[in-house]
Amino acid sequence: MLRDAGFHRIALPDLSSQKGVRPKVLAVSSGGGHWVQMMRIKHAFEGCDVAFVTVHESYRAQVPDHRFYLVNDANRWTKFALLKAASRLATIVWNEKPDVVISTGAAPGYLALRFGRLLGARTIWLDSIANAEKLSMSGDYVGRCADLWLTQWPHLARPNGPHYWGSVL
Repeated sequence: MLRDAGFHRIALPDLSSQKGVRPKVLAVSSGGGHWVQMMRIKHAFEGCDVAFVTVHESYRAQVPDHRFYLVNDANRWTKFALLKAASRLATIVWNEKPDVVISTGAAPGYLALRFGRLLGARTIWLDSIANAEKLSMSGDYVGRCADLWLTQWPHLARPNGPHYWGSVL
């Protein structure tokens, strides 16, 4: 878990007074370790209306009380798959209209944060703990436009971001 006890207060400010409802959070990750890290921070979304987006149908069972969306996995080398994922994510973000978009990484998260930002959502990027030597390519690209840009390695933190608040593993 992120060691800063104030993580969810800072990352997910009280938006309920603005809309009269619980804040809507769109939590997006690729599979494997990215999903594991998302599951480790999901407690930070308590009190929020959360929808999860990922690339494996089998993950649905881990979030049974939440809306769940499936997108195809894609990366910079699979251009057609990337376009298909972008189209699906644009539709999801448009339909969900989240207050906050958070991602633990890879291409689906990058795309969702960019689309969410276009619609005025606050955005949070938590770079994967697997990136110990340097930031992920997605994290490096999206970080500068994310409202909150975090790394899980103290030596990768910089004054203008990414910031280090702890690690989730």
